[in-house]
Amino acid sequence: MALTWPIVAAVLCGALLHAGWNALVKSSGDKAADMALLHLLGALGALPLLLWLGLPQPGSWPFIGASLVIHIGYYIAVVGAYKHGELGLTYPIMRGFAPLLVALASATWIGEAPSATAWVGIVGISCGVALVGLAHPGETLHHGKALAFAFANAAIIATYTVVDGLGVRASGNAARYVLLLVVLDGLPYALLVWLQRSRGERRALLRYARQRWLLAAVGGCASLGSYAIALWAMTRAPVASVAALRETSVLFAAVLGTWLLKEKFGLQRAIGTGIVVAGVMALRLG
Repeated sequence: MALTWPIVAAVLCGALLHAGWNALVKSSGDKAADMALLHLLGALGALPLLLWLGLPQPGSWPFIGASLVIHIGYYIAVVGAYKHGELGLTYPIMRGFAPLLVALASATWIGEAPSATAWVGIVGISCGVALVGLAHPGETLHHGKALAFAFANAAIIATYTVVDGLGVRASGNAARYVLLLVVLDGLPYALLVWLQRSRGERRALLRYARQRWLLAAVGGCASLGSYAIALWAMTRAPVASVAALRETSVLFAAVLGTWLLKEKFGLQRAIGTGIVVAGVMALRLG
């Protein structure tokens, strides 16, 4: 398996999609509702495709079951992070430290030990991401809750990346695996959000959904496309390399956060961006 330029280009497109739907959630007035609506609509959109393509191989089903449980924790942590911190702070931390954990787990759980050059790329991307996310360290230290959610989510992301990397390879078909995962994943978190609301809040939630459904549908498509690209790439390239490359979404998130959400950028984030790009090159050479 090798990380070719076409795979690099595909994963970068997926990274842009991932940053886009995260910016949508961050910009919303009810982050939990948008997260639930986004994935519920994504599941409804994936269902006809799943019925057409069929189910993945049974050997992948235990991985899907484990991934569903892990993803509930992921959604809770994402919402918590965005409630307490900026997109430009929390998103890079969540996404930047996960590749290191995936790389450490790859040799044991997947049988893929990154080469020395690939390690340089993985560490470079993670360090660059940290610079982008921690561009204002004095302010960062005052966001304890946001940091706690973000670092916890980095571990969650690494866990489901390894689980799904193994699962998609056992599935016989990446598209079938992703579609079944998305269809089953759409209901649990939405149900959790619904059950946590009072009767009056549920009526408000339905009104909010009617206002936001179109944006949420676009976000759901972006989420589906992003993860489908990543898992497809993991069937053709090392999981740790794909996981690290996918986190270039941080660069897109920083741009979106600055452009759409009026968050700060600066020299340190620019330097971090350069380091991430150098890490991508090292990954490709590795």
